[in-house]
Amino acid sequence: MTSAVKSPYTSEQIAAWLRGLLTIAWADGDFDPQEQELITTITEDELAPGIKIESLEPIEPEELALVLGKGTKTAENFLRTAVLVAIADGTYSSSEDYLLHQLCEALEQPENLLEALRHTLEQPQQQVSTTTSPLQAAPTKHQVDALHPMRDWLDKLDIQDPRVARFLCKMIPSQCPFERDVTLFGRKIVHIPPLCKLNPLYEQLVGLRFRALSYLADDCGEDVSPYI
Repeated sequence: MTSAVKSPYTSEQIAAWLRGLLTIAWADGDFDPQEQELITTITEDELAPGIKIESLEPIEPEELALVLGKGTKTAENFLRTAVLVAIADGTYSSSEDYLLHQLCEALEQPENLLEALRHTLEQPQQQVSTTTSPLQAAPTKHQVDALHPMRDWLDKLDIQDPRVARFLCKMIPSQCPFERDVTLFGRKIVHIPPLCKLNPLYEQLVGLRFRALSYLADDCGEDVSPYI
């Protein structure tokens, strides 16, 4: 699978980008060496052909910043995809929140949008922290208003690389009317609860997936039927 579209990102940046997204996706779990080998093979052969990824082990924020740059447009676009991957499973965990804030600091990106996300997804009546904060609860008007800056920021994501687009099409479910599991690289990574359309950022997830599909089909001339 190749594309004639010229990407503004280097192969090193894409390799680090994909490692960063997987670090977010698996923030609550781990994977053994056999699974790492399988993930590397599928990524190189199907999702990101033309680049050599020696390992898809979780990447440290500082290493990611060295590759993507600090305070750059590339770093900002990566962080947008990282936030969407974090909420794609219908829950926003404390470990994901901690990691995203580490990434913000290392990439020198403003953290105020993440603060709005954290407070919106937490249950205000709970006095103690929990492992996950469910997204399926209908947001209040105050919560919806608080998320407007986050929505506007996420909608500015410009997809310019087919390898990132393929990953997002694979990561974000094509539909979610009922309870289901999402499998990536042969591994169950997320469980989507029923009524996930009540996720206050559901439209951003759907919009991102649609833009990724359109980019692959219209700009890259790829067959997107495997993702539909």
